[in-house]
Amino acid sequence: MSYDQVKQASKTIIGIKQAVKAMYAGQVTALFVAIDADKWVTDPAILLAKEIGVPVNYVDSKKELGKACGIHVGAAVVAITAM
Repeated sequence: MSYDQVKQASKTIIGIKQAVKAMYAGQVTALFVAIDADKWVTDPAILLAKEIGVPVNYVDSKKELGKACGIHVGAAVVAITAM
């Protein structure tokens, strides 16, 4: 399951702004997007990821995605970096 990939990642970037910045810097190897997040929030990151060839993985819950990152709030977008 995708949540396990996030839990096992050595470096995650949480949030749309930081994820987009990291993608522009070429640091992202995978992007995780919660399908229950607002589309206007997640669409820019999804479009950029597809444009530059970063795999996009969808998960069911932003609350569970946040939990997988070790935070107590939901996360709409999480990027995994190669670092």
